Amino acid sequence: MKILLGSDSDVKAYLAFENTEDIKEVAIFNYLKENKLFTGKLGETYVDIDGNGKHKILLGLGKAEELNHEVIREGFFKLGKALNSLKVKSATIDLPKFEDICSKKAVSSVAEGLLHSQYVFDKYKSEKEFTKTLETFYINALDRDQEKAQLALDEAVSIMEGIYLTRDLVNEPAITLTPVELAKRAKEELEPLGVKVTIYGKEEIEKMNMKAFLSVAVGSENEPQFIVMEYLNDKTSDEKLALVGKGLTYDTGGYSLKPSTSMDTMFTDMGGSATVIGTLKSVATSKLNKNVVGIVAACENSINGKAYKPGDIIGSMAGKTIEVKNTDAEGRLTLADALWYAATEVKASKIIDLATLTGACVVALSDVATAGVTNNEDLMREIIKASKRAGENVWHMPHFKEYDKRVLSDRADLINTSKGPMGAGTITAGLFLGHFVKDIPWVHLDIAGTAYIDTPRTYLPKGATGIAVSTLYNYIKCN
Repeated sequence: MKILLGSDSDVKAYLAFENTEDIKEVAIFNYLKENKLFTGKLGETYVDIDGNGKHKILLGLGKAEELNHEVIREGFFKLGKALNSLKVKSATIDLPKFEDICSKKAVSSVAEGLLHSQYVFDKYKSEKEFTKTLETFYINALDRDQEKAQLALDEAVSIMEGIYLTRDLVNEPAITLTPVELAKRAKEELEPLGVKVTIYGKEEIEKMNMKAFLSVAVGSENEPQFIVMEYLNDKTSDEKLALVGKGLTYDTGGYSLKPSTSMDTMFTDMGGSATVIGTLKSVATSKLNKNVVGIVAACENSINGKAYKPGDIIGSMAGKTIEVKNTDAEGRLTLADALWYAATEVKASKIIDLATLTGACVVALSDVATAGVTNNEDLMREIIKASKRAGENVWHMPHFKEYDKRVLSDRADLINTSKGPMGAGTITAGLFLGHFVKDIPWVHLDIAGTAYIDTPRTYLPKGATGIAVSTLYNYIKCN
């Protein structure tokens, strides 16, 4: 679907709040309201078929005083779904200026909501359940600077392209999305946009002394890949942001084997890497004047005679030794080497990592919020600010000194779970990672609950959500 500025279409949409008194262009509006056939509730739609062939559709936006960008996204998501179900090919909206709503951002939110409505992953279905009929949607950006409106529209499309890519990668089954295929997809998607993608195989990973990463990878016949994606578009600055994504294309749990009921969605355990790749696509498509390096240590956590075992002590690129208490706490081991690479080889100014890391995060926050752990309060505040602009929830987890010793091993330098009283698993996993970033400002985002959901919510589909792409884009753009 194309979204354009203009007003040429088959169907015209009209906005209404719950307290809207009249819409002159829709003759039957008062009748609908009096008979409670259309009340203006958020996401409510009503089609008025005109005898002259000029069809109209009403969209409810709820209470006027509660309008915000998230409401606009949700409302236009519902509109997009309704238009598609009606097999409409083109539609128009006259977008008024809303009080206390940024005009440019309103255009973005409209576009984002509409584009969310068109996403489907039906690649492996013989019979398609969703047919996209909506080809063009026109936004008549009334009383707005048209150049700024176009920039806002272009940016929204860029963000959604990154979200679509992230969803597609996460939804792909492990039988097809191996570490090699993930690296190939990153190269295919990003290099045409000016991102330099370098892929290191097993022998090169061994030369870099990534012992923690390799310990996880050794149990699988699929070769690990270390993927470095460089978008360097600000030659005037030495500042570089590193985005590090967990890249477990499948996780059996290793010898600490998961139950089968917990294993069927483990193709999604590379959600962090997909988010990094998707974010870089959005950033590069928008040509942001920034320097961003994406890093992914991609492998499978499987079992064979060489696989690492509970009780093992392994090394790491940082030279720190790690006691393996649980082979199902593998993501933090791959991230340990990837983070150290970001700190020492990339020499990043700031680091953000993303990972479907802990079940504890789902227990604490369900699928509603992403958990954040940090060594830098200022950076965390900026990430939360960006998440609010994106309409995504990030919750800053506490860091009390009592947690620190729980990741220190009695037999090695660190332990890959935690010792002592149970609980705080999301926090201690983050603190483990903090040992591999030196003193560089860093935020860890645990997207275990938000990257893939079982029940659709507002404009988020069942399955991969693409959560955090918009947050990261907004952070990168504004910092």
